[in-house]
This record gives sequence, C-alpha cells and structure tokens, in this order.
Amino acid sequence: MALQIGDTAPDFEADTTEGPISFHDWIGDSWAVLFSHPKDFTPVCTTELGYMAAIKPEFDKRGVKIIGLSVDPTGDHERWAKDIEETQGTAPNYPIVADDDFKVSKMYGMLAASTSGDATERTPADNQTVRNVFVIGPDKKIKLILVYPMTTGRNFDEVLRVIDSLQLTAKHKVATPVNWRQGEDVIIAGSVSNDEAKQTYPDGWKEPRPYIRIVPQPS
Repeated sequence: MALQIGDTAPDFEADTTEGPISFHDWIGDSWAVLFSHPKDFTPVCTTELGYMAAIKPEFDKRGVKIIGLSVDPTGDHERWAKDIEETQGTAPNYPIVADDDFKVSKMYGMLAASTSGDATERTPADNQTVRNVFVIGPDKKIKLILVYPMTTGRNFDEVLRVIDSLQLTAKHKVATPVNWRQGEDVIIAGSVSNDEAKQTYPDGWKEPRPYIRIVPQPS
C-alpha cells in the first residue's frame, strides 16, 4: 500500500556516504527531508544534489536534517559527489543512502516489491519512480509527499516554504493560504470556534466569509 500523509515513515538501517545509520535514530528530535534519485550520474539529479548542498544552511536554521537516496552503491555516490562539486560548485554535505538492494525504495513504495537484480545494471528509466520528496516530522510521521518526473528538476525552495508552514501550523491553530510566505497573514483553523479565537485574537480578525478568518501570523 502506498504511503500517505500521516503515516509513520518506515524505519530502516542503511549504509550512507557518512556511514551506517538507523533512520529514526538519525532523525532524532529533528524534522527531516528524504529526497530520492533513480540513478547516480544523471543530469537533473546532479543539479538537485548541488542545490540542496548550497541551501543546507536554510534547512539547518529550521532544525531540519536532509538526506538523499539513490539506487546505487556508496562508491558510486562518492565518485558522483566529485562531479557535483565540479559542475554545481558545492559537493553534498549531507548523507546519501546507498539503496542498491532496493530495500528503502520498496519500503517507501517507490519501486515494486518484486524488484530484484543488480542495481548497477538498471537504467534511470528502470528506476524513474524513485523521484520523491518526503518531509518527516519529529514524531516520525510523514507530513508531505512530492513525486516528480525525471525530466523536471524539483523546487526545493518550495519544500522550505512548506516546512515553514508545517512548523507554524504544528505550533499554532492556523492554516496558511495559497502562496503563503513567512510573515504573511494566516487563516484561523476551522477547528477553532469563534469564542476560542477571541481569546487568542482579542483584536479580532478579517472575515470575508464566516469560514475565512484572517489574522496576522502568530509569532
């Protein structure tokens, strides 16, 4: 069965470019982003891994750990890292899971359970479904799932925007409107009654409709 938002992210043990990890222990009390790749030495993924390395401080600032995954062995990841640094200006500064046994890709529903064989003999097209982004909370629950085609580079600025929303709405009983950015107005959650909202927002709120109650972003 496919993973859904709210499911517990499957735990796993794996070798990475920074040594062996147990995934849930590695996350600890942090948020985490797991982003997967169908194959090493592929052009779109090369740009993505370089960009994630460049903006890692933005994830650090939000208390978010990032980890890549590719269906190839660690040695290939390490050689690929040199290409990434030379072409993108920044080498990966986060672990990359070696999923050459397909264990994690199967566990996360990115490859069929029947997938087998030698990972090095598979083509990017064979693994084209391994193009996902999972945002996972400190409770180890999946908060966001994005799936991209091989020909479209992922927008990791959007992932940061969503994390800002997730972290805000986890702390306050609000929701964020379309295209919301940090510091902009938010919407009082539908689960909050007007009486309860008055206690939190004594100055009131804008109400273009009874079900749309707009307030400044809580601090």
